[in-house]
Amino acid sequence: MDYGKVREVDPAVADALVGERNRQEQTLAMIASENHVSEAVLEAQGSVLTNKYAEGYPGERYYAGCEYADDVESLAIERATELWGAEHVNVQPHSGTQANQAVYYAVLEPGDKILSLDLTHGGHLSHGHPANFAGQIYDVEQYEVDADTGRIDYEDLHATAEEFDPDIVVSGYSAYPRAVDWEEIQAAADAVDAYHLADIAHITGLVAAGVHPSPVGVADFVTGSTHKTIRAGRGGIVMCDAEYADDIDNAVFPGGQGGPLMHNIAGKAVGFKEALEPEFEEYARAVIDNARTLGDTLSAHGLSLVSGGTDTHLVLADLRESHPDLSGGDAEDALAAANIVLNGNTVPGETRSPFDPSGIRAGTAGLTTRGFDEAAMEEVGDLIYRVVDAADSDDVIYEVGERVVELCEEYPLYA
Repeated sequence: MDYGKVREVDPAVADALVGERNRQEQTLAMIASENHVSEAVLEAQGSVLTNKYAEGYPGERYYAGCEYADDVESLAIERATELWGAEHVNVQPHSGTQANQAVYYAVLEPGDKILSLDLTHGGHLSHGHPANFAGQIYDVEQYEVDADTGRIDYEDLHATAEEFDPDIVVSGYSAYPRAVDWEEIQAAADAVDAYHLADIAHITGLVAAGVHPSPVGVADFVTGSTHKTIRAGRGGIVMCDAEYADDIDNAVFPGGQGGPLMHNIAGKAVGFKEALEPEFEEYARAVIDNARTLGDTLSAHGLSLVSGGTDTHLVLADLRESHPDLSGGDAEDALAAANIVLNGNTVPGETRSPFDPSGIRAGTAGLTTRGFDEAAMEEVGDLIYRVVDAADSDDVIYEVGERVVELCEEYPLYA
């Protein structure tokens, strides 16, 4: 694709689009929150639905001419309902954060209490960090993972809930590599008469495929992103029981958003249809198998993995023991120079700044989409370690970068 129409109007943007496509094709996308959508999803997201204003919901719009917008949104809702088994689904949130915002808006008042996992232990900004609206509007207390195991300490979570008496308990995480016991967290919420919000932003696809336990039917509310492991159009989603349907819909629109991004919802609908195919379960299982292979490879090289491994699509390596003088930020920069794109990340018991943390986080969803198998993932783990172990070596970075380009050619992104 040369973006010819864009080039006629705006060559600078066309150059950036071509550059970005080349960057994606020639690098390993291992940021755990990223993936590669199909060309069908790309086409839907770039469709004429970007022209249509469709405030409201199917059959109840504020503008005329929404019959096809209704068709698309209804399809997205029907497919999401089938994928996750929820009684009610809202597909309009522009992001996972705005999906969380809708839940808070629906059931909380300013000053109400949120109990969530600490950001440095794997939580998310929208779960109550002071830099985020949630931390500024609500009273937030946070639980942590066990310092020795790197896993959620459910007993401590129960105790913290009893002491803090929250109005809502938030589960689901952005840098936690283990399966979550939704029932145990629901029990903690029930004990203090609190709501339970399960944010499955990172694992929407794994849950949909049945390779990770589902919080749907357990938690009061389930939110997620639609562009990570589920590989659909970029945005968010809220799922709940029928009794909360009106509250959630009103919280999304008009409570927190105006007109929905109908082109994104078209991308969601197409991606959800792809996820309903039998091949998607194979993909999701391969994502986890690849993550475990990656973790085993890094561990064999002497890197310390938070929690000792992974049950999901990501691994989190703590560099403090093996490479005490190398920060996660410096490792990220060196790996990016070698065409491996992941991110520095905080780790439990973080001793550095969040802007230059002690760990690195790597995901396997994008590489699995490209067709990487466990053998290829083992080589990727070897390459990551080579760079981490010699982050100041231009020769090593160059050699690894050359091999990465070869791998990208072996596993092309878009034919």
